Amino acid sequence: MAKPMAVVDYSVCDPGKCSPDGVCPAAKACPQKTLKQESRGEPPVQFGMCKGCATCVTACPLKAIKMM
Repeated sequence: MAKPMAVVDYSVCDPGKCSPDGVCPAAKACPQKTLKQESRGEPPVQFGMCKGCATCVTACPLKAIKMM
């Protein structure tokens, strides 16, 4: 069975609502730096393989990230 990985629901994700500076708290919290935010106010993009730690899930105030 495959290990769970974080998946961003882009219909919910809005870093402008999460933090006053538009920086995604989930991308900042990712210890593997798998989630990266290209520019402020933009949703994070997933690069590389998620390790399944779920740190980003708990850091996302909009609950836009789920483990699947």
